Amino acid sequence: MAAATIVHDTSEAVELCAPCGLYLKPITKMTISVALPQLKQPGKSISNWEVMERLKGMVQTHQFSTLRISKSTMDFIRFEGEVENKSLVKSFLACLDGKTIKLSGFSDILKVRAAEYKIDFPTRHDWDSFFRDAKDMNETLPGERPDTIHLEGLPCKWFAAKDSGSEKPSEEILIKVFRNFGEIRNVDIPMLDPYREEMTGRNFHTFSFGGHLNFEAYVQYQEYAGFIKAMNALRGMKLMYKGDDGKAVACNIKVSFDSTKHLSDASIKKRQLERQKLQELEKQREEQKRKEKEAEEKKKEEERKQRELEEYERERKREEKLRKREQKQKDREVRRNKKQLEKLQAEEQKKLQEKIKLEERKLLLAQRNLQSIRLIAELLSRAKVTSIFISEVNEQSSRTKPFTDLGGVK
Repeated sequence: MAAATIVHDTSEAVELCAPCGLYLKPITKMTISVALPQLKQPGKSISNWEVMERLKGMVQTHQFSTLRISKSTMDFIRFEGEVENKSLVKSFLACLDGKTIKLSGFSDILKVRAAEYKIDFPTRHDWDSFFRDAKDMNETLPGERPDTIHLEGLPCKWFAAKDSGSEKPSEEILIKVFRNFGEIRNVDIPMLDPYREEMTGRNFHTFSFGGHLNFEAYVQYQEYAGFIKAMNALRGMKLMYKGDDGKAVACNIKVSFDSTKHLSDASIKKRQLERQKLQELEKQREEQKRKEKEAEEKKKEEERKQRELEEYERERKREEKLRKREQKQKDREVRRNKKQLEKLQAEEQKKLQEKIKLEERKLLLAQRNLQSIRLIAELLSRAKVTSIFISEVNEQSSRTKPFTDLGGVK
């Protein structure tokens, strides 16, 4: 779906659900084809932008709401233009259809053809013939007859519940918007079902070129009249949203009748069974994840305990090693102290022995000195005695000598 565009003129808007700010606005598009001449000079080309600007200038005082290139070939350029009101389409066509464009630098004239955009929308004949010819459809059953509208490209934000804080579409809002055409039997927004993508293999979250999230929906009417009224109202219309500030934006939506029995009782029941299976499978997966998580946590706990045990064992060994080292150091210290003590004792003993020897030597020397003194004293005494004796002898000799001399005289 195309991106939402700003609407300046809302005079042709038709109310769809005013409390929700939703309206229907006529599609005012046209197709413009510009035939291109044969390029005779190699390397020369026609500017698409220049052609587009010439087209804008051909509509005189009016302006396109949007003008874009839908297809470009060597033979033609096709544009899709949109204007504000349905009444302007004929004026634009009168200004463009059958006219010519003269580009600078080219001698050939470019012919312009313009026509109102052909809207791809099913007719009553389309759904009547489809359900009449379909062999697997039972028109007496809901969902197997023309009673369900399939809508694509609905902006999520426009159908979200106000003040909900979410941009997800609401089934209640969808019912409120489309029950103006008749009593609604059932609705379905596939993107709201968390299991639908897995059930169908489709992605129901789609984005427009403006970056807004779009959704698809199924609306089933209780009566055929409601279906017809809704299809007639939506034909040739785009969806418009008018905010509280009065500003309006519009976007194209795709509308078709459901040909897949999407809201038939059998399809609903089938989806419910598939959903139950997926829910059961999800429970099993969650249970499996829970068991795996518990096993992982148990494994981690065991690993943690093992690490703690290993850490404790390493700490114990480290402490034991440290204790042994300290004990060895103590033993070495004791041995060293013992050796030092023995060495000191030996030195003391040696000093004592030396002192004893010195004292003994001193004593011996003293004894010897004493003996020497005694011997000297004895010798001196003897010498004195001898001297006295000699003196006495000499005295006696001197006394007896005269007598001797006298005797000789005689």
